[in-house]
Amino acid sequence: MKKEEIFEDLIRAIVDLDEEKGKRAAIRLIEGKINPIEGVEKGLSNGMRIIGEKFNRSEVYLPEMIMAADIFNSVMEILKPHISAESLDKVKRGTVVIGTVKGDIHAIGKNIVAMLLETAGFAVYNLGEDVATSTFIEEARKVKADIIGLSSLLTTTMPAQKDVIDILKETGERDKYTILIGGAPTSQDWADEIGADGYGETAESAVSLALKLVAKKKRA
Repeated sequence: MKKEEIFEDLIRAIVDLDEEKGKRAAIRLIEGKINPIEGVEKGLSNGMRIIGEKFNRSEVYLPEMIMAADIFNSVMEILKPHISAESLDKVKRGTVVIGTVKGDIHAIGKNIVAMLLETAGFAVYNLGEDVATSTFIEEARKVKADIIGLSSLLTTTMPAQKDVIDILKETGERDKYTILIGGAPTSQDWADEIGADGYGETAESAVSLALKLVAKKKRA
């Protein structure tokens, strides 16, 4: 079987929610001595991108997204032993600290973004909900984050997104991190007003923006 056919099977395994197909394709990939990193980038990650687009068009829903992520992780368990730590590090897009800001307990949208970021190749530290401003900053320092993702689903908690940025400015650390915001009441105008680097209207657009901004920063 040609490697392009194996990549297509990996894509279809994610999109069609067919775990066994994914596992069989991963085994064929290893037996065929095909670089497993290619399988991740040209197969699994493309499958997650497609199903993320379907989610944004309401063609699939949260249970399917969770199932797709589980299949991704299951197939990765087969591939990981054949991927060197050095190779994994090379394909890692960056490190993200993400959470819902203080006073806000909404989780679903933020968790979907975290899931898609992880399958896109980011190391993701999901801090959960009702996260204190200091916790975002302390965790970003600890894990040497590239991106801090701030979610707010209530107009009353939007100022907490600004608080993180203001404190980073005060401590002289603002330029260390790319700050992305999201959530139903937020907007590009709000991102511009508080000095964030970007706004993700949907989970898929948030991930695309994260990839774009990290790549731009690495080139700088």
